[in-house]
Amino acid sequence: MLNKSKTKESSLGKTNRIVEGTSLKGDIDTQGDFRLDGTLIGNFNSTGKLVIGVTGEVQGEIKCKSVDVEGKFSGKLEVSDLLSIRSTAQIKGDVVVGKLAVEPGAIFEATCAMKSNLKSLNNGQSEKTA
Repeated sequence: MLNKSKTKESSLGKTNRIVEGTSLKGDIDTQGDFRLDGTLIGNFNSTGKLVIGVTGEVQGEIKCKSVDVEGKFSGKLEVSDLLSIRSTAQIKGDVVVGKLAVEPGAIFEATCAMKSNLKSLNNGQSEKTA
């Protein structure tokens, strides 16, 4: 008898990739990790980790567990765990993070809110308006 669990591969633990020179307009939804060295104009949603490489650029909204930025980002960024901004990064927009690490030399022109749990952010906003 064939064991179905061995024949079905999981996308978790594998990394999706958009390479340099590739431009994508639209939204990306994934459960796995993702590396972007090209350009994304649109929204990105993941329960995994996103790496924006040195040649990578995102214009839009990102909701992700953790993000490493080496390239460019402009828009709204929600990271439930760690946002690592490397020295080559350029970030402009609105940022909400659980934890933040910024290397010297990075360009960080953004409003930033740090929350230990993004779920409490939504609860806190509704409590303030009530």
